[in-house]
Amino acid sequence: MFTSRPCSVLINRTPCVACHIWKVSVLGSSSSPHPHPQSSHHHHHLVAPRRSLHRSTSTFPSSKQASSAKVKFFQEDTILPFSAFLTDPFQRHHNYLRISLTERCNLRCQYCMPEEGVTLSPKERLLSTEEILHLAKLFVSEGVDKIRLTGGEPLVRKDIVEIIEGLRELEGLKQIAMTTNGVTLAKRLPALKKAGLDLINISIDTLVPQKFEFISRRKGWHHVMRGIDAALEHGYDPVKVNCVVMRGLNEDELCDFVALTEDKALDIRFIEYMPFDGNRWNDKKLITKDEIVQTIRGRFPDFGPIDNLPNDTSVAYSVPGFVGQVGIIASMSKPFCGSCNRLRLTADGNLKVCLFGSDEVSLRDALREGRSDEELLQVIGAAVGKKKKQHAGMFKIAKMQNRPMILIDSSPMEIGMLGAPHHRNQDSFYSSSSVGNQHVLPVSILFNHGARSYKPYHSPRASFHSSTKSCMAKDSSDGDRSRLTHVDRSGQAEMVDVSGKETTVREAVASGKVRLGREAFYLVQENKMTKGDVLRVAQLAGIMAAKQTSSLIPLCHNIPIQKVDIDLQLEEESFSVLVRSKVKCIGRTGVEMEALTAVSVAALTIYDMCKAVTHDMVIAEVRLEQKTGGQRGDYHREVN
Repeated sequence: MFTSRPCSVLINRTPCVACHIWKVSVLGSSSSPHPHPQSSHHHHHLVAPRRSLHRSTSTFPSSKQASSAKVKFFQEDTILPFSAFLTDPFQRHHNYLRISLTERCNLRCQYCMPEEGVTLSPKERLLSTEEILHLAKLFVSEGVDKIRLTGGEPLVRKDIVEIIEGLRELEGLKQIAMTTNGVTLAKRLPALKKAGLDLINISIDTLVPQKFEFISRRKGWHHVMRGIDAALEHGYDPVKVNCVVMRGLNEDELCDFVALTEDKALDIRFIEYMPFDGNRWNDKKLITKDEIVQTIRGRFPDFGPIDNLPNDTSVAYSVPGFVGQVGIIASMSKPFCGSCNRLRLTADGNLKVCLFGSDEVSLRDALREGRSDEELLQVIGAAVGKKKKQHAGMFKIAKMQNRPMILIDSSPMEIGMLGAPHHRNQDSFYSSSSVGNQHVLPVSILFNHGARSYKPYHSPRASFHSSTKSCMAKDSSDGDRSRLTHVDRSGQAEMVDVSGKETTVREAVASGKVRLGREAFYLVQENKMTKGDVLRVAQLAGIMAAKQTSSLIPLCHNIPIQKVDIDLQLEEESFSVLVRSKVKCIGRTGVEMEALTAVSVAALTIYDMCKAVTHDMVIAEVRLEQKTGGQRGDYHREVN
């Protein structure tokens, strides 16, 4: 939450001595396995293939010093027990990589894909066979020993056998797994088995064919069941069957699923439904692990826990005497973040270190730019180094903005970011956006100011329609058809006539952030920038911009402004300046554009004042916080 502080208070800048120390270290280094508790945000994960890293300190390192440190790093011969690249700040070793092969699927499951579908990436933006194998080899060389192929539906990719054959050749890779909906599995399984597929997870949420068609919006139940039988016949033991449990839909089938394990080597995995329904938080469908166990014991009283393997996401149970077993994945009621060892590579080549996080970084674009493996590893290590201890919890996850699940990983155990159209910036590897509580991850800042900038792809949960709701109006001549108020029926831009609106007191608050990087941040804090007082100049620029909004935004009205406040706050943890504007008027139209323009220009002014020191700055999270006084009612952004 933005905490407002007047600009005048910030002039007394007291530098933190500890923050001036440039720490070049990796977790696992014998010299300092843990960062100083008061300066953990300065702990930079420079990365190298399982090598230790000398620590050096300097006030504001130059790019030359940083480059020298990296060269020395890659020449160091001390071998670490596990790759620093794949070790996060909480000493979790990430030896499990999930690779999404495609965004496409031959089903339309309600909890995974919006009914209207999603915008798929063009084929040229997806990873090629060679790129998948190149990145897989890189991860395996650093300690990944298990790879799971997902989608979309991985079996719709024609080269899946070739991919598995290529993975099988990687020295050090112990297991190749696949999660599939099973619709085409039976006929493709012989070739997959021959290629080297070790493990299979098959997703099916009901044992009733008609209910299957309702859930998946497609036919195919009998094909899936044949796929399960084929997997057993080909010697897969166990065959894991994923079932998302949803109240009012399939909780009455829990015991029927358990009964399948009586004489079949199945591992039925019941997964807590992650309660999203379109863009709406819907926890009424959630059935917790404890409820699942209680229901099963009503029919199988001896149903009890058995031993789990390390890093298992499920809690294992069985009925004594049954051949198979049951696992319950309590991803909502009892998260398993503490033992998370997973990384995800999306079909379009973005690395996600956490399913519930919105940060992504494009390995595809770095690879296509011809970056070396060392540079790719630096990007990977930087992303892993930013992984949080755990996700925010299910109630905060409800407000997160992320890709629809079909575009991340279609495995039902990870259902979550659901039910919204998907809109993405397709322009460039270097473009990013920030919506809601999303975070841009400028990877270069994680190393030093001289490092090459790899800016991540940022995927908003498709909230385009909800975010534009405020500018939608009903056209009485077209029934319920909605249209943009600034566009006429022919699609031409037009200025809205506000003469008939009531004159009221209207206020709007907007905020934004400028990530400066370490060196520029402390120069601003100590008021030592060559151009002068950055915060004072930015404050004045924001006020001036608010008054000039109608000259900058074509269809904005020229309105009398009663008050403009610009507050600036230094945030040392992220080396950022937080910008907040509050604009007030008495008029017939709102002042949200004035508030947003004030924040934007204040942020640009900060950039201009600091660009002599660094160009590696990021303006992010410019957004409307609240708006009052309009005829459509007040708006307040929910606080996460």
